Amino acid sequence: MSQDILSDQQRHLAQLLEAIQRCAWFLQQSRSKVNWPMNGDWLADHKKDVNLFETLAAINERFAKLQDSLASAMRHSALLAGEPTDSFLKVLSLFEKQGVIGATSDWQRCRAIRNIAAHDFATHYAQIAEHFNLLNELADMLLLTSQRIVNWSAEQLQILPASQDFSTEFDSIFL
Repeated sequence: MSQDILSDQQRHLAQLLEAIQRCAWFLQQSRSKVNWPMNGDWLADHKKDVNLFETLAAINERFAKLQDSLASAMRHSALLAGEPTDSFLKVLSLFEKQGVIGATSDWQRCRAIRNIAAHDFATHYAQIAEHFNLLNELADMLLLTSQRIVNWSAEQLQILPASQDFSTEFDSIFL
């Protein structure tokens, strides 16, 4: 691998880490606008609250973007570390062993709930509330994974986020 290609790959990971910080912070900001847990009756009573449903849509989107960004960063980090990346399960296994993710099954649970959100258009407010309560619960795991991949990349690869634009806000999530 030439030095320019390696530098490009390191820069790409740094950009992914910055994107993770940004996604995590915005997800946390959206979550903080909702009183958790929600229930179906309360949600039905607020079914015309545009601000609430815009916030819920943002949570859905930011959860998905954060997980996608984390997946890209984990694959890219593994590649830079010289680890096998031919299957994402191998990448997940590596990062489970490294303590970046708690368990592969947790990651897969996040993926499943995120995919359901993209394709399921529930009209029962109890189901909608249950979905968002689960997203809120699983968001904690994604946020912790975000912190761990940023730290792992710094420690193992000496790669930091491309800019510090969201570092203070990102760090404040974990105080």
